[in-house]
Amino acid sequence: MRAVLDHIGIAVRDLDAVLEFYEDALGLEIGESEEIPSQQVRAQFVAVGDVSLELLEATAEQSPIARSIERRGPGLHHITLRVEDILQVLAHLKVRGVPLVDEEPREGAGGSLVAFVHPSAAQGVLVELKQEGADDVSGASASPTSRTSSGEGSYS
Repeated sequence: MRAVLDHIGIAVRDLDAVLEFYEDALGLEIGESEEIPSQQVRAQFVAVGDVSLELLEATAEQSPIARSIERRGPGLHHITLRVEDILQVLAHLKVRGVPLVDEEPREGAGGSLVAFVHPSAAQGVLVELKQEGADDVSGASASPTSRTSSGEGSYS
């Protein structure tokens, strides 16, 4: 299994205000934000070399990002590892008994497939697995209803 650091997710209260800092103070180029209804967030990727920052603003009070900010405040939310075959990686982790938030991939930003590994597996770090080009995956469900047997669906 080969994985590459893709991006770092940062939970924010006010995306527009935080973008001023990244654009004006740091001089980074900012593109368009993307609404991800299935995860109830507005996401903004900011390129920083080969890795991006993903700034995440909740669009609903009950969203995982809103709950995360309520419990921990804004800040680092997750790291994302890009993989070539998310189904293979999930199967590999399941066989090893690694606790997962998502047992099946779901739709992520930019048409990707994503799945989260439970923070208890990585010493408190929420790890997102990402496969680009979700349309190329046969048999993968991008449905947000596929979760662990405990019914967990949030990644906060």
